[in-house]
Amino acid sequence: LEDKESKETVSIAVKVSLKEDDTRVPEGVIIKDGILVKWPCDKIPTNGHVTIPNTVIEIGEKAFLDCSSLKSITIPNSVTGIGDRAFSWCRSLSSITIPNSVTSIGSYAFSGCSSLSSITIPNSVTSIGEGAFGGCSKLSSITIPNSVTSIGDFAFGGCYSLSSIVIPNSVTSIGRFAFGGCDSLSSIVIPNLVTS
Repeated sequence: LEDKESKETVSIAVKVSLKEDDTRVPEGVIIKDGILVKWPCDKIPTNGHVTIPNTVIEIGEKAFLDCSSLKSITIPNSVTGIGDRAFSWCRSLSSITIPNSVTSIGSYAFSGCSSLSSITIPNSVTSIGEGAFGGCSKLSSITIPNSVTSIGDFAFGGCYSLSSIVIPNSVTSIGRFAFGGCDSLSSIVIPNLVTS
């Protein structure tokens, strides 16, 4: 830098560091052909928040399995599917918004997410997989959109805090133990189109 009056110059050093919420993918995260294959647990930022880049079209099987440091996540509208066990046993994950682009929630996708208290399922989802929310012990209420036609086995099993649930008329099948162990659930209405 140069002082305009004295013409004296001085050199300075500038250190640039990434913000905690930087959206760049850390080294070690595997994305292949639009599928988020693996986000290693030790690559989750210290604030516990992950932003998935909008180049991802699917969150793969076991992508965040057992990442207890994951607290929140931003899923872009580019994602159409959440794979089996994608967020299984992410015990600190407290809330999640699934975008309208997602059509399927895989088996055990959020099972064991014991801090998950609320979730919004968009009306683009047509099926809720086996055990998808099994063991989400803090989940107190959920609305299933009228796009869903099937609720898998044990889908909400072990959701001890679940006190209310709305099952839309679009549902035709409810799996075994779908609400097993839901001690707080006091009433439920089964729609007329359910055949099994």
